[in-house]
Amino acid sequence: MSMSAERVALETSTGHEGGSDETRVPGRWSGVLSQMLRTRRVVVGLVILALMAAAAWLGPLISPWEFGERDFSSFLKPPSPEHWLGTDNTGRDIFTITMSGLQKSLIIGLLVAVITTTFAAVVGAFAGYFTGVSDRALMWITDLALVLPSFLILAILSPVLRTSGWLVFVLLLAAFGWMVTAKMIRGMTISLKEREYVHAARFMGVPAWKIIFRHIIPNMSSLLIVDATINVSSAIIAETALSYFGFGVQPPDVTLGSLIAVGARQAVTHPWTFVFCTGLLVLLVLAVNMIGDGLRDALDPQSKSRRA
Repeated sequence: MSMSAERVALETSTGHEGGSDETRVPGRWSGVLSQMLRTRRVVVGLVILALMAAAAWLGPLISPWEFGERDFSSFLKPPSPEHWLGTDNTGRDIFTITMSGLQKSLIIGLLVAVITTTFAAVVGAFAGYFTGVSDRALMWITDLALVLPSFLILAILSPVLRTSGWLVFVLLLAAFGWMVTAKMIRGMTISLKEREYVHAARFMGVPAWKIIFRHIIPNMSSLLIVDATINVSSAIIAETALSYFGFGVQPPDVTLGSLIAVGARQAVTHPWTFVFCTGLLVLLVLAVNMIGDGLRDALDPQSKSRRA
């Protein structure tokens, strides 16, 4: 009777421990989410970003003017009930084109961040897991990409952008933003591949690529999420800088960068052509950085700012 009771107690205890293991990861991410939502700057950043995204997609729908439509009776007119943010020097409604530019800047920032972080994770993980020739070859390519003058290369390739579209520009931006993260991932992979669960998977005959994608990269998710958030704002700023000098997204497409480039020429005489798109850019980058800081603090248990 006593042995039976002990066996039941042991099985119950084991079942509770197994349930704890199964909910460990969701519990961790639930804690991260609750920590983020308790951080004021993260909430503010999320609200700003959500409002800007809603405005970017809903704005052109509620505007009385189409994207390419021109009002030939209103050139460089200030904000009015007819044109909410005024018109530019070609008679286009600034509200409509600014919301379209914000939409394109958001898409470019997100796409570049996803491509950059994904590529960096794969290159860094494979370089760190496979030592020897593979590691040296991948790191040589990474070091070479680091020293290439990205701005000059993009300027040289700008004529290609005029015929290829903005998706090629996204790929070019991503091609020059993955190197530092890849080096960080390589160093973490060298440490992670010596863990017991990686050795166990290797002894069970699991292929190396499955170990990398199932065990190595998921255990660096915290770093990758923060890196992707930072890359969003970095990509938006890079796109703005390149578009300002005419090397970015080409007409008829518009982004906040291309609108700032046009508005800067008449910022003093007709400030509404410059102020609104510039203010949206500042708000966008600020919101993304606030979210990134909150993610970093929530995912880093040693961060002192979590207690703030």
